[in-house]
Amino acid sequence: MDITGLTGLLKDALPLMLKGALWTLLLAVASVFFGAIIGTLVAITRLAKVPVLSQLAALYVSCMRGTPLLVQLFVIYFGLPSIGIQFDPISAGILGLSLNVGAYLSETIRGSINGITHGQTNAALSLGLTQAQTLRYVIGPQALRLAVPSLSNSLISLIKDTSLVSVIAVGELMLATKEVIATTFQPFPLYLAAAAIYWAMSASFETLQKKLETRLNRSYLR
Repeated sequence: MDITGLTGLLKDALPLMLKGALWTLLLAVASVFFGAIIGTLVAITRLAKVPVLSQLAALYVSCMRGTPLLVQLFVIYFGLPSIGIQFDPISAGILGLSLNVGAYLSETIRGSINGITHGQTNAALSLGLTQAQTLRYVIGPQALRLAVPSLSNSLISLIKDTSLVSVIAVGELMLATKEVIATTFQPFPLYLAAAAIYWAMSASFETLQKKLETRLNRSYLR
């Protein structure tokens, strides 16, 4: 294919691929948001050593980390309808991604909280703060600073993992690319274009991560 043909191909394909990229971003951001909520609750439950709940939380983490994300998506989208629980493709994709990333984020959050010296907790409690206030005002902000690199890496990984939800007919970037290839029969340049879009999205979040780290470190040093 000559340059003119390649330019025309990309010009025709980009609108559909960029629309898919937008869905990729929405899926990733929504999944990280819900995954962060799940991860925080699971981490606190395990740290608090709540009977039964902490064991269930540990089992959840082990299950999510020990099985492929693709299998989890299949169970949610194709398996659950057999017992009367059904989700549309987007809901199933967000649920699967959120549950998966939530398990990894819970370990990140738990490790960050454990990275704060216990003396700070004792000092806060001695000043009359409750456990919840200590976690919110003393431990939480410092743990966030430690967790930012891992949290950002999870988001970047999730952007790439969203390509798996194409198997349940979610119209994200990879599915959009496949649809264009099915009509143009030009896989090589289109897959390269998709890779470039994934790279651009990941690089953008890497830049935001560095800025956030710098800001948090500056605030901490004050």
